[in-house]
Amino acid sequence: MSGKQAIDVRELIDARPLGGYQKWVVFLGFLIIALDGFDVAAMGFIAPQLKMDWALSARDLGPVLSAALIGLALGALVAGPLADRYGRKAVLVCSVFFFGLWTLATAFAGDLQQMVVLRLLTGVGLGAAMPNASTLVSEYAPQRSRSFLITVAFCGFSLGAAGGGFLSAWMIPAFGWHSVLVLGGVLPLLVAPLLLFGLPESVSFLVARRAEPARIRRILRRLAPDAIAADSEFLVPPRAREPGGAIGIMLSPRYRFGTLMLWGGYFLSLFLVYLFSSWLPTLVKEGGGYSVADAALITACFQVGGPLGALSVGWAMDRWNKQRVIMLSFLLGGLVIFAIGHVTAHFYLLCAIAWLVGFCLNGSSVGMNALAACFYPTEARATGASWMSGIGRFGAILSAFAGAQMMALGWSLPQVFGALVAPAALAALAVCAQGRRAARTERAKVAGAGSW
Repeated sequence: MSGKQAIDVRELIDARPLGGYQKWVVFLGFLIIALDGFDVAAMGFIAPQLKMDWALSARDLGPVLSAALIGLALGALVAGPLADRYGRKAVLVCSVFFFGLWTLATAFAGDLQQMVVLRLLTGVGLGAAMPNASTLVSEYAPQRSRSFLITVAFCGFSLGAAGGGFLSAWMIPAFGWHSVLVLGGVLPLLVAPLLLFGLPESVSFLVARRAEPARIRRILRRLAPDAIAADSEFLVPPRAREPGGAIGIMLSPRYRFGTLMLWGGYFLSLFLVYLFSSWLPTLVKEGGGYSVADAALITACFQVGGPLGALSVGWAMDRWNKQRVIMLSFLLGGLVIFAIGHVTAHFYLLCAIAWLVGFCLNGSSVGMNALAACFYPTEARATGASWMSGIGRFGAILSAFAGAQMMALGWSLPQVFGALVAPAALAALAVCAQGRRAARTERAKVAGAGSW
């Protein structure tokens, strides 16, 4: 490469101000995750009306609510290795198209069995979308603001789910529960062509995979037009080599313990987030005596708290110790979860406490995605983030059955929410342990023990 300009893409991105093209990538990531949030939460919003219309029991709702979550786990586990092998963009475009298609089909399901199958297929697309969107955003974000930008993109989930709550409160009485699923299917189908033509591939991925320099230059000229010459070449970072490729890296001695702690923490985090998203409308309707519309509004307040919580946690993670910020958010979340069980007789206070619960739980959950993006090298980043997401989805699956079981046992609302303090405390402990191992990994990296 003598006489030619050699560019380290990661250093180039880190050294420059955040540009318009990077903001475009963040916006598209936000949009993907917002559609994901709308479709994931849709079943929770329509569940009370579906229960009445189809004469279902609480136990009958469990498979319907959990089917998409099983698909989410499968989609995440499969999509991560595919994205590390074939690229982030192809996986994202396909996932958005397919979860839109199957959501639209779900609106016309004729019975419970059809709905379960269609929600399972929908979940596969949903599970592939979110972790790969966050991976792509992280690879276009400067190091100094990476956590914040990932949380900005993840705010889409809470805003999409909250928008679904407000729209459901209006659409279900006016047009029936089918209308919510129709909207949730049509929107992704309209967005998929935009992603196909407007979403770039990860430039870090292209460099790591030794793609054609001309293709990399075209993208970098959008990022830094004054820094890229016609003969620019690109430094290929040292590869993290382990048997088994990306999965081997993720489970190697350097990363294994941190991986397990991320899995455990995210499992507990999504258990709480999805239990509130799926069961809070039914819990407050039947335990607090509220109408379907009021229950949807209370749950929407829970979702609205998420974006500010995510942004606050992401901002703090870029300034202080990432794990400590998330640990404190989980602990505060446990306190407000306990409180929500004692204010159910007061509608406006219940809305406020639900907002605080959403602030803490969604902030912590989104923050963990930023942790995963920072923990793994490029060759395993999509796999690491996706597998954490996939394992976490089993916590979401468990939440569907746990909610049904608590209702079947006749627990009071203080008993339900008091029991949910334990998962928040255990998640805080897992994040603390992961932070200790991440610090050791970073010290080993700096000392040159192995290739990053």
